[in-house]
Amino acid sequence: MHTLKKLAIATATLGVIAMTPVAVHAEDGDMSRQLTEARQEGSVWTAFALNRHLSPFSIDVEIENGVAVLTGEVESDVERDLAEQVALGVEGVREVDNQLKVEGEAADRSNDRDRDFSNRFNDATTTATVKSKLLWNRNTEGLNINVDTNNGVVTLKGSANTDEARELAERLARNTEGVREVNNELKVNGEAGAANKARDKADEAGAAISDAWITSKVKSSFVFNSSLDGLDISVDTKGGQVTLGGRVDTQAEKDLATEIAENIRGVQGVKADSLRVGNEG
Repeated sequence: MHTLKKLAIATATLGVIAMTPVAVHAEDGDMSRQLTEARQEGSVWTAFALNRHLSPFSIDVEIENGVAVLTGEVESDVERDLAEQVALGVEGVREVDNQLKVEGEAADRSNDRDRDFSNRFNDATTTATVKSKLLWNRNTEGLNINVDTNNGVVTLKGSANTDEARELAERLARNTEGVREVNNELKVNGEAGAANKARDKADEAGAAISDAWITSKVKSSFVFNSSLDGLDISVDTKGGQVTLGGRVDTQAEKDLATEIAENIRGVQGVKADSLRVGNEG
């Protein structure tokens, strides 16, 4: 079952049942499982995007109960097998249902095909990057947002719990390298608030997010942002408290870096006193 469908079922159930303690416990467990699966999907997407042999292809991933279902097309059996091995390398994935199709390779690779290959490479990388940014952000987490990229045009579909979350998802996508335009087709679903509360409870009950994970995601979010020179910003995390250092060109960039860091899951606070603007200090 698709993650979006699972979230819709969880949301509907939350609204219909007058929760008994047992029901609440079961629902929290189901939401926690959905969160885990969504994060695993994000890890697989990222692994594909970073693999130069797989990033040119549009490969869809759905995970349920430790089984990753791969769909889409690749150009050879070698890439099909590689995708399976990459997915199996993600923590929590115990089995892969490899439904990838191998498209016939033309003997003559024309210039048009080369351009198409390059476009697919860029679009696949952009899609994976946007999905990752949504997944890392505490206000979106990517659970019910579908991302598709075609020639640099990103389309967002699914639902958000507030207008603010809808706008945030669009801003995260728009400020991604390689994105020319964003079609925001997200619907605002007021009932999603109940699902978010259950999600927050599941997060609180789960293992604490490590400082190393936070640092990695903050740094990656800076690098992925087209409005920042993320390589000039240092990030250090202790006990969920993030300290930013280095230098940016403007106060607007400093404010943006602080906002991005504050919205990463697990961040308890951000100190940006050591992040200098222009030639100050």
